[in-house]
Amino acid sequence: MENDTIMFQFNLTMYVNIGSYHYPAFVLCFLLFAIIVSANLVIILVISRERTLHEPMYIFIAFLSVNSLYGSSGFFPRFLMDLLSDSHLISRPACFTQIYIIYTYASYEMTILSIMAYDRYVAVCDPLHYHSKVTPKRVCRLAAFAWICPAFSIALCLYLAVRLPLCGNKILKVYCAIWNIAKLSCVTTVINNIVGLLVTTITIILPLIYVLYTYFRIMLVCRRSSSEFKSKVFQTCLPHTISFVSYSITVFCDIALSRFNVEKLNPFFAVILSLEFVMIPPLLNPLLYGLKLPEIRRHIFKTLPCLKTRS
Repeated sequence: MENDTIMFQFNLTMYVNIGSYHYPAFVLCFLLFAIIVSANLVIILVISRERTLHEPMYIFIAFLSVNSLYGSSGFFPRFLMDLLSDSHLISRPACFTQIYIIYTYASYEMTILSIMAYDRYVAVCDPLHYHSKVTPKRVCRLAAFAWICPAFSIALCLYLAVRLPLCGNKILKVYCAIWNIAKLSCVTTVINNIVGLLVTTITIILPLIYVLYTYFRIMLVCRRSSSEFKSKVFQTCLPHTISFVSYSITVFCDIALSRFNVEKLNPFFAVILSLEFVMIPPLLNPLLYGLKLPEIRRHIFKTLPCLKTRS
């Protein structure tokens, strides 16, 4: 009976025993979750309500907010439950469901940031042909790529992980992760590693290289342009740049953490590193785009009083 439990449940072992502080930690994380949900809903609502914001750049920003809600909803409810629980067991189906949501969220974030980089690249480097290149049809195709490609890629990785026979159930993390489950395998994981590397290349590394290339081209154009043009480019590209850099750093920290011996790190530091990419981008993105882009900021201040009046 004990063996059956090990086969069908995983134990998340990175949770630190903080004693009576788990209640303040729960309240803090719940407030963070509430802020993330509220801020991203406001961005989505404003962009969907205002016809002047029905342009590719703002539509892609709405995609980021939708993805933030998707990733946060797949992580926070379970995480909040675990903060109040003495046992951190998670069933096999729930674990693999969490993996799919968190991994697709991570992949969606990078593919959306890459198509946003394409939009900014055309707007800055080829403004006269912007409307002929970034057409509604092309926006739909880019959106389909951003959502469909990661969904199938992660599904393949998850399928290979589900088939692995496991010799343990302890996952050294605060949420389920494919790499940690692969380390529990009783058999070789060469195929899983190869497929995982290919999927990482397609959904993370290639978009990363493309974003870096577009910003290199934008910088070359700005060098030859007026200070007024540079200021305008800086205003529109800064939120995307900060979002891209912060997300890349948080993903790198998570990947590095999964490759190192976590037991040698300070447990609190390890937990913070593992939580960065599921907490920081969903909170940072709506604040960046809502406060830095004047069009969105203006409509937010115009929309919020209307919501208060209706309520």
